[in-house]
Amino acid sequence: MTTLGLDTSNYTTSAAVFDGEEGTNVGKLLEVRPGERGLRQSDALFQHVKALPERLEELRRQGALSGGLAAVAASTRPRAVEGSYMPCFRAGESLGRSIAAVLEAPFFAVSHQQGHLAAAAWSAGRMELLDAPFLAWHLSGGTTELLHVEPEGANVKARRIGGTTDISAGQLIDRTGVLLGLAFPAGRALDELSRTSEAPKGFPVKVRDMEFSLSGVENQVKAMAEKGTDPVEIAGFVFATVSDAVRLATTEAQDRSPGLPLLCSGGVASNRRLRYVLTEFCQGIFAQGKYSADNAMGVAILAHRMMGV
Repeated sequence: MTTLGLDTSNYTTSAAVFDGEEGTNVGKLLEVRPGERGLRQSDALFQHVKALPERLEELRRQGALSGGLAAVAASTRPRAVEGSYMPCFRAGESLGRSIAAVLEAPFFAVSHQQGHLAAAAWSAGRMELLDAPFLAWHLSGGTTELLHVEPEGANVKARRIGGTTDISAGQLIDRTGVLLGLAFPAGRALDELSRTSEAPKGFPVKVRDMEFSLSGVENQVKAMAEKGTDPVEIAGFVFATVSDAVRLATTEAQDRSPGLPLLCSGGVASNRRLRYVLTEFCQGIFAQGKYSADNAMGVAILAHRMMGV
């Protein structure tokens, strides 16, 4: 039984198939003009509509669609909470429902966040996590949320218990990268830049009730750049700050919910320093690098699980 998953997030068009054990994911970053810090939703939606047929053709060329499809799923909103909506997800949902109708196959709607969690658990070899309560970080371009997750049928239900109160870690990283002349999204390039920073110290962010603010850190970054601080040290400063804040929030959550495993998902979770800190001090479980960033694998995995219910 093979299932198809589609994910049209704000910056990646992706499609994946999953057969219960193995999967294939293909994706393409949306194009952002040099110097800009993002896309309007109308532009993102247009790019997704153009890119989705190419992603399916890529799966076909790889032979991933040769066995037929038992079900189709798509991420239809950022999070599975009231009021969560983003127009770009309409592209994947519309195509997914159309394919399912033509094939007379079931269609399943999931959230982008649920897909991230499923992809992280699968790629880490820890699918059993989805069948019991656990703690999780969703660290991406637009989201920095600490979650308490529990099973909900074949899917998962995530409740926010902490994270940022203003800009996300991903936004801070991307804005810093663009300020330093890097292409958007800037996470990978800024991470590489930070690798030669010597024992950087971050900004002492206050963490209360597992929540923290990063807008003041952005102001610090701008001040450092205006003073001519070495970009390498600015990059190290940003990742040290984010890692320390995330660690403090995590340890508080683990004190409140002792014994629960910690799963880390989202593109920001692939950062080298963050992985080290959360592994060393919080026993974090991480997705493989290519499944940390936005992808459709988790969506296809959830569709497969839902078919078995």
